[in-house]
Amino acid sequence: MASTHFRMRCLQLPVAVFLLSLLPAQAQVLGMKEAVEQAVQHYGTIRSKQDYADAAQARVDLAKRDYLPNVNISGQQVYGTANGQLGPMYGLGGLGVASSGLPTAEQSWDAAYGALYVANINWEFFAFGRNRRRIAVAGAEAGQLDRDLGQEVFAHEVKVADAYLNLLAGQRLTLSQQRNLERVLAVRDNIVVRARSGMLPGVDSTMADAEVSNARIVLNKYRAEVRVRANHLAQLMGTTGAAFGLDSTFLFREPAGIDRIVTTADSAEHPLRRYFRSRIDHSAQLERLYRNEALPAFSLFGIYQTRASGIGPHYATDPGDLTMDYARGVTPTRANYLLGVGLVWNLTSLPRTSKRTASQQLITAGLEEEYKAIDTELRTRDDAANAKLILALANYREAPEQVRASNLAYAQQLALYNNGLADLTDVITAQYALNRSETDADIAAVDLWRSLLLKAAAVGDFGLFIDQF
Repeated sequence: MASTHFRMRCLQLPVAVFLLSLLPAQAQVLGMKEAVEQAVQHYGTIRSKQDYADAAQARVDLAKRDYLPNVNISGQQVYGTANGQLGPMYGLGGLGVASSGLPTAEQSWDAAYGALYVANINWEFFAFGRNRRRIAVAGAEAGQLDRDLGQEVFAHEVKVADAYLNLLAGQRLTLSQQRNLERVLAVRDNIVVRARSGMLPGVDSTMADAEVSNARIVLNKYRAEVRVRANHLAQLMGTTGAAFGLDSTFLFREPAGIDRIVTTADSAEHPLRRYFRSRIDHSAQLERLYRNEALPAFSLFGIYQTRASGIGPHYATDPGDLTMDYARGVTPTRANYLLGVGLVWNLTSLPRTSKRTASQQLITAGLEEEYKAIDTELRTRDDAANAKLILALANYREAPEQVRASNLAYAQQLALYNNGLADLTDVITAQYALNRSETDADIAAVDLWRSLLLKAAAVGDFGLFIDQF
């Protein structure tokens, strides 16, 4: 049995190589690895998620820099009057003039230059770890988007590989239908010649014509399906061309280490599991941040201010104590500084943050339930993939025997018919059996590799599949 299987595969391999050599020069053969790599590089959804992940990493750097103190410097040089008046005033909406001076008996329109230069620093140096929590939240968000990118790449790799195998199956089935048409044409031509000579009844010629038409219709259906599958692969690869010459040589061998692959255990590092865990981690980090926001914050602050004015200190009693010189008016003559420590605690944030934290805790619990559901689903997929892979391997090894027997039966029925010992119906039945066995062999070969792909998808290790190429 094993030797028969080996001989059949060895005979089919040169045929595949020959068919590849018949491809047009411009139709370069596209390998499985090349298709997957091109798809990952060009598919729009993956590229967009890569940008989102990079943006999240930039927000981590921003969160780290938010711990730095605020340092501001300002300066202004003005020209105006300096009348003072006793009485209350509030700069509503920032609409007010900061002119200062002692009250005088009359309004004066004498004006001079003045200036104000300020440098201040404000640093929230201690907030019970609030800044660390913000950095952790930003890091968890970046991790979530990175895991989302990873599971998107993994899922797309599986989709592209499956579309590649699906198209390859269509091409192989089309080739089988082409061979079937050639067989039907050969039989029809033989029948027509013998019917014209009176050796066979005319109805056989008519039935043979019907079989030829049926074979052509089936072939055209497969060709149309191949075009649809090629367009689907092109879309996943981010290209517009749909004329693919695919490598089919791997169909004539079993995957390396197939027995070991069947026993490969489900992995906790499955990209989908990692993504769901990252969502839980992000939510948990938000919980910790919300709790922290109810605590006070301590700040260090300092300010240094210098001021200049063209109006002298005796202007209230001596209106002549004023200069119009610009340089003297903007040159600082007085300075002040201030250093301090401040405490800010919004007491009403306590009831607000408690509800916010409780809400986030429920979100975390929901995400944990989602993780449990996907974990169960992946375990079920792995069990189904193991069973499918074992059965697909058995079918792959059995298919050559079916083709051999069907081929022999067809040859025997055709010989009997040519010698008048069987009718055309027997030949057509044997022909259908041969065509079915050839298509079954094509399907079994592709199905073995699709089962391997299903196993790789279930355990979260695409290398189990792609490393075979």
